[in-house]
Amino acid sequence: MGVQLEVRGLELRFGGVTALRNVGFDVEAGSIHAIIGPNGAGKTSLLNCISGVYRPQSGTLRFEGRDIAALPPYERTKLGLARTFQNIALFKGMTVLDNLLIGRHVHQHGGVLSGGWYFGRGEREEIAQRERVEDIIDFLEIQSIRRRIVGTLSYGLQKRVELARALALEPRLLLLDEPMAGMNSEEKEDLARFILDVNSERGTTLVMIEHDMGVVMDISHRICVLNFGEKIADGTPAQIQADLHVQAAYLGRDDGAGAAP
Repeated sequence: MGVQLEVRGLELRFGGVTALRNVGFDVEAGSIHAIIGPNGAGKTSLLNCISGVYRPQSGTLRFEGRDIAALPPYERTKLGLARTFQNIALFKGMTVLDNLLIGRHVHQHGGVLSGGWYFGRGEREEIAQRERVEDIIDFLEIQSIRRRIVGTLSYGLQKRVELARALALEPRLLLLDEPMAGMNSEEKEDLARFILDVNSERGTTLVMIEHDMGVVMDISHRICVLNFGEKIADGTPAQIQADLHVQAAYLGRDDGAGAAP
């Protein structure tokens, strides 16, 4: 399928603190690529560089062959990049349906006049956007809460709504920042299933930060491991499990020690 995202030599500093040092890896189109590492390893900083929240001091970022390092976040969204956040970033005073319709903003092409009159082009566009949103609602099985105010929902359902809003952007590459943080085991199982469905049924590439190693090893095609802002490993789940540097980072094991039983 080919490489969809190329990250090369990323350097990110905040004053005298280096958050990322010479980080590089490739993400294959149609894959689920996990980014793992201990707390403070630089995982969210890396996602922020890819999405455009942070601009690294050096390095290159190429999405589908295009250099995106200088593009602001909204331009990257137009190209097909979307993300969810570690802390839920929904409009909690609005309904689920309205949150998803907001997620369609990059696909709305009507001007001020056509949007101000619910006739003709404005009406047709409104109907088309609602059809897309209803498709996502059905896909993620949130029909029963479509009219609910987001702030009244459980944490697990809010996480699912945030995934739905990201999908409303119709991304080709979706960045997930700890999508299962704070969830119970049942909620994690549900969301893992939906992530797999997004990948297999919609053909969306996913780059995911996640601390639940069981989930990471079960659903990822490839894993990049960071520690103190540097990449220490990149490979399949089996290769990562056997990597001595990864064992040292997570378990405090001496790099020269044998593999864990």
